[in-house]
Amino acid sequence: MDHRVSGIDTAEHYTWGGVCDGWHLLKEPTLSVIRERVPPGAGEAAHFHVRARQFFYVLSGTATMEFEHEAVTFAAGQGLHVPPGTRHRFVNRSDAEVVFLVISSPTTAGDRTNVAAQG
Repeated sequence: MDHRVSGIDTAEHYTWGGVCDGWHLLKEPTLSVIRERVPPGAGEAAHFHVRARQFFYVLSGTATMEFEHEAVTFAAGQGLHVPPGTRHRFVNRSDAEVVFLVISSPTTAGDRTNVAAQG
């Protein structure tokens, strides 16, 4: 059993969207925990996962999750569950960076379908 402590100083780092950062705190086939940083005005493409369910938990800042027909804003100390098959888009509409955890079960590797931009 692996009992290593994981943090952004030792975790696998990646960038996305040209300005956003992610750190794989736990990268297992059945469970993924990623810490991400999204600067003001940045966000991801609308998409869904067939198998993975996700929980987004904001550590600092204010985030918005856009769905097909609504947007939900949530702040530090709050989380949001996104079930499999749900079209969604994480975006930072605020003027400060958002730092959050995204927990996925199973992992989203190979389980992402981008969809047309939402109105």
